[in-house]
Amino acid sequence: MELTEEDIRRIEKLGFKREGFTVTHADGRVTLKNVNGHCIFLDESTGKCTIYPHRPIGCRLYPIIYDEASGDVTVDPECPAAYTVSRKELEKARSKVLKLIKTIEREALARLRIHP
Repeated sequence: MELTEEDIRRIEKLGFKREGFTVTHADGRVTLKNVNGHCIFLDESTGKCTIYPHRPIGCRLYPIIYDEASGDVTVDPECPAAYTVSRKELEKARSKVLKLIKTIEREALARLRIHP
């Protein structure tokens, strides 16, 4: 899951160190770390997010995602709950997803300028 600086600050306020839960990629994007193929904050015994009230915006919007291949906002077909998302919900979330993508891209470019 991609993270914004706001997401990172919110999680850090819980006492987590940035290095402990993020991965910074060569293109400047920052994502949540995965452990055993799952988000670092997933409690595998319960299947629940351990930071749920503070989860990243991308997690809040999921299963609505931005599909880079088509350049469109859609529902993740791999999500078991995908069928529960109505067309109205998808349209309502579209502007939030596009705003999130712009923020992620802007912050990634800023990181590259700081650490080329």
